[in-house]
Amino acid sequence: MNKLSTTPQEVLLDSVVKGLDDVKGLDITIIDLRDVVHAISSYFVIAHGTSHTQVEALAHSVEKVCWEALGDKPVSVQGLRNGEWAIIDFFDVVVHVFHEEARTRYGLEELWGDADIRKIETVEA
Repeated sequence: MNKLSTTPQEVLLDSVVKGLDDVKGLDITIIDLRDVVHAISSYFVIAHGTSHTQVEALAHSVEKVCWEALGDKPVSVQGLRNGEWAIIDFFDVVVHVFHEEARTRYGLEELWGDADIRKIETVEA
């Protein structure tokens, strides 16, 4: 078992990315905040969908995959009603799922210029 070399945060990140990818989340980005002073979590994961329905499906998929793979439930889930921006908070990993227009409007990636930002390559089916 190779999990000894992987931190619990990295295992959770892998599950989050899988949940987003399973429902065709777009432009999946991981922002590493561990070296940023006063950051509220260790990682932000950001993705978007092209409809309100997809935003909701992405959030539910992240919850489902993390529960099935790790038995891990988020501390809270906010924003599912409006379908523009859902936040799934796992404490050390906070997932932001946007509707495409809202992601552009809020520009979270630009707020963390001093953090390591990594785009995830996904494979089209």
